[in-house]
Amino acid sequence: MHTPPSPPGAERTDGSSVRIGALVPLTRPGWVEAGRHLLAGLELAVREVNDAGGIGGRPLGLVVRDTAADPQRAAAAVDELARLGVAAVAGEYHSVVARAAAARADALGLPFLCSSAVLDALTEQPSRWVARLAPAQSHGWRIYADFLLGAGHGRIAVATQPSVYWASGARILREYLAPRGGTVVEIDVRGLDPAAVCDELVYHRATALLLLVGHPEPAVPIVEAVRRDRRLAGILIGAPAGQPEFPAWATLLGGDGAAIPFLRYLPERLGPLGARVGAALRERLGQAPSFVAFEGYDTVVVLADVLRTQAGEDGARAGGPWPHVAVEGTRGQIRFTRTPGIGVWQWAWAPTQVVDRDPAEPDRFRILRAG
Repeated sequence: MHTPPSPPGAERTDGSSVRIGALVPLTRPGWVEAGRHLLAGLELAVREVNDAGGIGGRPLGLVVRDTAADPQRAAAAVDELARLGVAAVAGEYHSVVARAAAARADALGLPFLCSSAVLDALTEQPSRWVARLAPAQSHGWRIYADFLLGAGHGRIAVATQPSVYWASGARILREYLAPRGGTVVEIDVRGLDPAAVCDELVYHRATALLLLVGHPEPAVPIVEAVRRDRRLAGILIGAPAGQPEFPAWATLLGGDGAAIPFLRYLPERLGPLGARVGAALRERLGQAPSFVAFEGYDTVVVLADVLRTQAGEDGARAGGPWPHVAVEGTRGQIRFTRTPGIGVWQWAWAPTQVVDRDPAEPDRFRILRAG
């Protein structure tokens, strides 16, 4: 049975509920498909918490706000949710949006558990109120760089657009690859059509192209152009940010979208909890759940533990609520630590894979590297 997502701004709660604010990109220019998967995971976990008795006998409710990939809109939503009296804020997929939400939540002393954004500098200063489930970008993208080196790729071109997130990714790759004999050339795609991007790849003699650009534009036209350019027949196309994870990628590109490695945050095999949740998410979404849906589910699992066991005086401890979390998530045991270079409480680390879509069967994923 396919259950459609609740409308943006819907408040599935009543006056007696313990409420969590949920920040989710549900309209363009946000990545709507990712937002739908994130919300499905959040809602499924809330339903299961309530089926098990809620929080101290009180139902758990979600107050959903659509960020539409807008940092200012997200910060305003955190202010609104705080006025509504939510116990915590959760969610978000886009790193620059999560960063704005984290700054506002930290200033208000409101717990914020970031589900899916990976930018290392989620906060400018160490925060006791902000925690994150997704691995930091530097962790995942170094695993991706190791994959590139292991596959024999030392001349890497990155197609980029202006963004703190994309710039951070390019810097991580450059700093990691340079001491290991790799080179990274940036191609700013502003003002370049896909054919001109192909010309740049030939000029720089790149053996791999990484798409640090938006989806579907301009990522999809670039992939189509590269696939059809005979000069680039041997080039690897990669998308470390995970664009090929979602079904729309395969729908838009068909076979051209296969064999494009990307990062996802799942174990090689799900345990009993993950398998059960995966089946329920598939039914809810009407398609295979992405890692983002599992991140949404695990977010509520963590917050339910916090709300059950760490209310009152515990919440005022020097470290905030996060150091005391120890729960079983869909992808392993979740605990939070202080990680060097990361200003928020971090689950270090969620299982990380480099995968691609199998050219022989594009709906099937192949694990190329795990870390």
